[in-house]
Amino acid sequence: MDDAVTPAPTTPTVQVRVDHHSAAQVAAEAARSVAELCGLTGSQPDQAAVLASELAGNLAKHATAGSVYLQPLLLGGGMEILAADRGPGINDLSRALTDGYSTTATLGAGLGAVRRIATDFTIRTEPGTATLACARLTDADQRPKAHQELGSICLPIDGEQLCGDACAAADTAGCRTVFVVDGLGHGPEASEAAQAALRAFHRAPDRPLHDMLFAVHRALRHTRGAAVGIMRLHHDRTEYCGVGNVRALVVTPETAHHGVTGLPGVVGWNMPTPRTHTLPTGPGAIAVMHSDGIHPRWTHAPSRFLLRLPPALLAAAVAHTHRSTRDDAALLAARPPGGRFA
Repeated sequence: MDDAVTPAPTTPTVQVRVDHHSAAQVAAEAARSVAELCGLTGSQPDQAAVLASELAGNLAKHATAGSVYLQPLLLGGGMEILAADRGPGINDLSRALTDGYSTTATLGAGLGAVRRIATDFTIRTEPGTATLACARLTDADQRPKAHQELGSICLPIDGEQLCGDACAAADTAGCRTVFVVDGLGHGPEASEAAQAALRAFHRAPDRPLHDMLFAVHRALRHTRGAAVGIMRLHHDRTEYCGVGNVRALVVTPETAHHGVTGLPGVVGWNMPTPRTHTLPTGPGAIAVMHSDGIHPRWTHAPSRFLLRLPPALLAAAVAHTHRSTRDDAALLAARPPGGRFA
């Protein structure tokens, strides 16, 4: 494996809905806990708390239907804090990113501090539509660029702490392999199946995709089983192999190409012989996989704003708007390591 790192802790995304006066404090406490789980030390857990508090505070003051999402980075070595809302957007983003700038009309207060504290900060806005932000905090030894072309969200059904949907990623031999698993049902047994699948993936993420699917099948024989999708991203193509209802597609700056789902069956129980498909890619393309906890209607008439988001913000935007709260949900968006698709 190239650039091997310790896999990220396999915990679901923590969502803090910004719909009450204490949301900023709740987000800060959750961010500190996630930072410690990720092995961030020294002042970094406190920095994570400040980042989450500032982003949640801005949502509380200036946005509608906002949430903060906190999770370990898929490639390990740190965490990310995502903020998503449904408007009103920022009219003058450059001014809003100035330390100390504030307005009652748009988001602004604290964004300059977020940009200064975070290892990596990305923000996109469209007036009248939404603002999306991603603040990452990493170990000193980690290279932020390794994470910039990768995004994910994994959320449990409302009322559950454990999630039966999960994502993983690994960079090997100049390509990126990404993995989405949807344990059947939800709750502890679905989570057990998902965690067993992740362990099988991380044991050898560079093997051929169909071999990996067989390995996951063997690992899930004593669980309730799962739907599984695997993608391998090269600089000129994307390969997909899957079984069950995990959807794979390619998003370009102009459209979301109609994707494919896995073969009928259940990994761990009645898995058919897997087949590997090649999906067309082009300049600026993003490969996406998601479980059926994300409604596929998001691809029907996506806005240009959505289609042109980078992977982390695309994942947050789709999950924030199109996730079902009655099922576990996972979405992963990625480009190959080191740059865009050729």
